Order: sequence, then structure tokens, then C-alpha cells
Amino acid sequence: MQNIRRTARLAGIAALFLATTASASSPPPPSAVDLAQQGDDPAWAITEALTTEIGPRQAATEAEAAARRWAVARLAAMGFQNVREEAFMMPTWVRGAEEASLIGPFQPQKLHITALGTSASTGPKGLEGEIVYFASYDALVAAPEQSVKGKIVFIDHQMKPAQDGSGYGQYGRARFTGANVAAKKGAVAVVIRSIGTDSHRAPHTGGTNFETGVKPIPAGALSNPDADQLVRQWKRVAAGTASAPLRMKLLLTPQNLGQQQSGNVIAEVPGSDPAASPVIIACHLDSWDLGTGAIDDAAGCGIITAAAKHVMSAGQPRRTIRILWAGAEEVGVFGGKAYFDAHGKEKHAVALESDFGADWVWRVDFKLPDSAKALTDRIAAAVAPFGVTRGKQAANGGADIGALVAAGVPAVDLAQDGTRYFDLHHTPDDTLDKIDPVQLRQNVTVWTATLAILANSTDSELP
Repeated sequence: MQNIRRTARLAGIAALFLATTASASSPPPPSAVDLAQQGDDPAWAITEALTTEIGPRQAATEAEAAARRWAVARLAAMGFQNVREEAFMMPTWVRGAEEASLIGPFQPQKLHITALGTSASTGPKGLEGEIVYFASYDALVAAPEQSVKGKIVFIDHQMKPAQDGSGYGQYGRARFTGANVAAKKGAVAVVIRSIGTDSHRAPHTGGTNFETGVKPIPAGALSNPDADQLVRQWKRVAAGTASAPLRMKLLLTPQNLGQQQSGNVIAEVPGSDPAASPVIIACHLDSWDLGTGAIDDAAGCGIITAAAKHVMSAGQPRRTIRILWAGAEEVGVFGGKAYFDAHGKEKHAVALESDFGADWVWRVDFKLPDSAKALTDRIAAAVAPFGVTRGKQAANGGADIGALVAAGVPAVDLAQDGTRYFDLHHTPDDTLDKIDPVQLRQNVTVWTATLAILANSTDSELP
């Protein structure tokens, strides 16, 4: 009996020793960054499903409404909390027929054109007119009214690829307000070279803006090769080798549908400290109607949501992470404005947005309080192994969080490589095949590393 007891005691000691040894040698649970680098990629799953099951989702249309229903179901299924839609009303524009042709003085040729958002209609019969050429937006601004009145204005430019996409602000003026300038000078229509860096016969759409009191005119964008063709013909006319002015026939029949409903989709990862202000991460759910909105901005929604999922799976963060899939960004940032109207008075710790495609994150910029210096150092160190360098400029946030940042909310920018972004932006070519899964995963990893640090920051570091 004594031997049996001794044997049992030794067996117990051995079992305890083995258990203790196994516990001591067992690996720690995976971090959020570990999770981002292994297994399935939720960002790809979201991007693939949204572009496949919903496709184009222009603001305040049934397609965008379907996307919101899809988003609510998807985010809830992923385990996020407080998933909801916050509706708002907005003016709604939809495109119609789109045709353009050069009709003289040379052999008539059809052009590839698309209407710009808020363009007026030519009417069902279209219009014809003489083309007046301007080498740039600034040249149109400087032109006397008599050189423009009664004519179709064409605005040219030479946008080039840039890693930071910096040409968009300069050349984009032709689209943003070129039609407004032309309308005030008496033009009957405006046509611009697409704000893009590609050489495909795929025109780039996008919104244009008319001041209050200015009557909208038809406004369209030509594909770059078709703009080249127009310019070559214009040069012949300007050189005196043609006997008549350059003329165009234009047919654009968009409609204004008045006030229609759009909405934001919001979800959260609840933090362990309810008193701590949340981190808000944003993308936009809507897209233009020409493509399936893969790079702009299904990928952005996939990236931010995957990062939040990985942080959540690794353990509850201190701060709540609020996910904003904004509606109606493309046509006027109505979703960002609606979010600010509803939540702008709430305290937010920091805001981030992904809305520049899915290519490599290459730089991180900060706009944080002085108290966050150590925090910025930790983030810079955490993302450096993934090829991300620390920038020297202040973060500016993004369109949907722009009102928050303007009101003083701190921001972090994870800048993506935009070298090829404007080849695809607002075109029929914005489709899933343009997403590189390897680069998409790098985005998620960098976002996860950054978000994990921000969501666990102290009140002494962030407000």
C-alpha cells in the first residue's frame, strides 16, 4: 500500500512538472499583427464580395442601398458590435446617354466621353458648337468672356503619375470647377481631358461644382487618347491648314432626381474603458457607376475592417474602435458631413481613413498633440519593418473625416503608393482584377500595427 501511495505521489509530481514545463514553453497567443500576416485575409474577402455581389453603387441609388444592407449584415457576421445604418437625405444626380463626335472640319469621328457629376443635359437632340481650346484651367480663368461665349470649351492638361498623387489637386481643378468658370463666361458646354494618367479609351468621371446662381451647363470628360485626337485636330486648325473651325456634337442626358436617401454604416469594437474616447477609422461605401469600385473604395473598406477585426481577435483594446463606411463620398462627401453633424461634438481620440486604392503603404504622417511624441515613435517603429518610412508633413486625414480633422481631431495618414491610382480612378477599369492581394495584405498589416497602438493609447497621449 505504501509503495502504491509513493508511486501515485511521484506520478502526480511528474504530471505537475510536465504541465508546468509545457506551460512555460508554450508560445504566447498571436498578436494582432501576427493575425494580419497569417490565414485568410478579411480585406480581400470584403473587397471581392462587395464588388461581385453588389458592383457599382452610386450614391442615393438602389445599388447603394443594397450595399448598405450588405454591409450591415457582413459587419454583424464578423462579430462587430453596435452595427447600424445612419440615414441622411441628399440631392441625387444620375447619368443618361453619353455621346460625342468631332464633326468638322475633318472627317467625323466618335469620341469616348462620360458626363461629370452634376452636369446639365444637352437635351435629347444634343447640341453642336465650335470648340475653343485652353491649354490649362488657368488659361480658361484668364480668358476674356468674348472668346468663350456660345462655344464648347475644351480644357487640356498634362497630368503625370506621382507616388503621392500630388498632381490631382493641380489638374483636378479642370474637373472641380472648370464647368463653373466656363458657364460664367457664357460657354454652352465644357469638355475636359480626363483627370487621369492612363492612355486607355476609358474616360474618368467625377463631380463638378457650380456656384449658387450659376446655371449648370453640360460637362463631360474625354478619354486621354480621344483628347489627344482633339488636340491634334485643333493644332491643324490653329496652324491655318484647315478652312473652318473645329466643331463637336455633344449628347449628355443626365437627370437630377431631387432629394433621395443615402446613409452611413457604422460598427464598433467596444473598448475596455468606456470613458476613453474612440478611434475612428473610415472608408467610403459608395462608388461611381462606371466600374465596380474596387480600388475606390471597396479595398479601403476591406483594409480598415480587417485591421479592426485583427485587433479585436487579439484581445479587447482599451479604446473603442469605430468603423465608418461612409455613404455618398464621391458626389460631395455627404456621408462625412452627415457623420460630423451627428457626432462632431463627441470627443474622438484620433481619425484615420483609407481611400487611395490598395497599393503599398510607403509613408506614415502624423497630426497628433505634442503629448503623443512617444506614441508616434512607437508607430513609426512598428511599421518600419513593412517598408513604411516616417514622413515630415502633417497628416490631413481624408474626405470623410475631413470635418473632424478640421475641428481639431488628431489624425494619422498611412499613405499608399499612388503611382498607378489615377490610371484607374473613376473609370470602367476600376475592377477587382486591379487589386494585388500581396499589396493589400501589406496595407492590412500596417493598418493593424498602427491601430493596435492607437486603440491602446493612454489619455495622456491622446485626448
